[in-house]
Parts: sequence; structure tokens; C-alpha cells
Amino acid sequence: MFPRLYTLSLNQGHRVEEVGRWDDSEWKWSLRWRRDRFEWEIPMELELGMQLSRAIVSKDERDVQVWSCEESGCFTVSSAYDYLVKLGRGPQYDAFMYLWKTKAFPNVLITAWRVLLGRLPTRESLVRKGVLLNTTMCPLCQRTEESCQHLFLECKTAVQIWNMCFRWADVLYVQHNQLMTHFESFHLAQCSNKQNLIWKGVWAAIVRCLWEHRNFVVFNQGVADAEEVLHNAQLKSW
Repeated sequence: MFPRLYTLSLNQGHRVEEVGRWDDSEWKWSLRWRRDRFEWEIPMELELGMQLSRAIVSKDERDVQVWSCEESGCFTVSSAYDYLVKLGRGPQYDAFMYLWKTKAFPNVLITAWRVLLGRLPTRESLVRKGVLLNTTMCPLCQRTEESCQHLFLECKTAVQIWNMCFRWADVLYVQHNQLMTHFESFHLAQCSNKQNLIWKGVWAAIVRCLWEHRNFVVFNQGVADAEEVLHNAQLKSW
């Protein structure tokens, strides 16, 4: 929860002695921020303060930076890589491993990655971050709040696109209702691993083109068109 606050801090990269002061024998933290915190960030700030209050600061100790992933305390790229690999292993690890091997353009893969993480600026996400909007309804169907889950799986336009995609490939497919599972199960049993990486590239292309089409509807007063999204995705995949 703290990396988001870290990006707001003016104390990034500073040593302990630079982000506080001694008041007689008591150490007091003095953190500085780029802006006032949103209401939903205040509990995070309080939790950070509680975590820092547990730290033991001594006047007699030298203030140095130590990389805990190496016995020597010195940072190395290999130890950072090993740490991130271990951190990333979990239910999502296999999905992202397949994603980065997928045959698709870089911007398509980046968009798919953000979709799987739920990090696109949908209306639901913007409101959660404190952005004031006139409406949170999905711009394609105007029925439900726009989230990644809704926009790419549940919206009637998205459902039409996926159904047309399966008819185009001449396959029977039961759609899953979770984005990560939907991507992982986008697999053709009769095809090789290499062919399935291309097939997963179709999934990523559809997601990218659907997001582009959504933006066209929002910013250029366009009209939702499932056939156009699939056609553009086919071109990107080719």
C-alpha cells in the first residue's frame, strides 16, 4: 500500500537523518508531500506513520543504506531480479509469463498487462482516485459502472466481440467471468504452443482495440461498434 504514497513524497532517496529531527532524546519524523492527500489516502498515511513509529532510531548509529537481499548489504542487479521473480510468483505469475511471450505489438501487450492488473483509467478507477466525473456509467452500454471487469467482459459490446471472435475461429468456448482466467483459458487444444501464443495475441489485440474504441466513443462522440473492434483486432493480429 505504501508505494503509492512513496511517489507523492518529497523525501525519496533521503537518509533517515534527513527526514526527521531529534527533540531532546526523542526522534520525530517530518515527512513532506507534493500535495494534500485524498481522503482515501489518509488511512494509508496513518498506517505509514504507525510503521515508522516502530523503527528504533539511535543517535550513536551511523546512517547508511543497506540492501537486505545481499549478505554484504550492497545492491546488485541479480539480487534485485531474483527478489522480483520470487515476489511475482503466485496465481498471476503464469498468466504474465504467457503474456510477455505472446506474439503481439509492444503497445498491445502493455495495454493487456494493464487490463489484467486492473490499472487502466476506467471511470470507476478515476472516481476511486478522487477524480470528479459527470457519470461513472460505461460509455459503450450506459448500463453499469465502467470497470475493467465490466468493459472487457461484461459489457454487451464486449460480449458481442468475444462471440464473433469465437465464430471467426470456428471454436466452441465457455467464457470465464474473471479477466485473468479468461486470458489463461484462451487456448486452442488442437494447436501447438507457438500457435497458441499467436492466439493469445488475438486476445491482447481485442483488448487493445476495445480500449481504443472506448476512447473514440468518449472523446469523439463515436458509436459502439463490435464489428469494427473485431476487424481492427484482426488487422493488428495479422
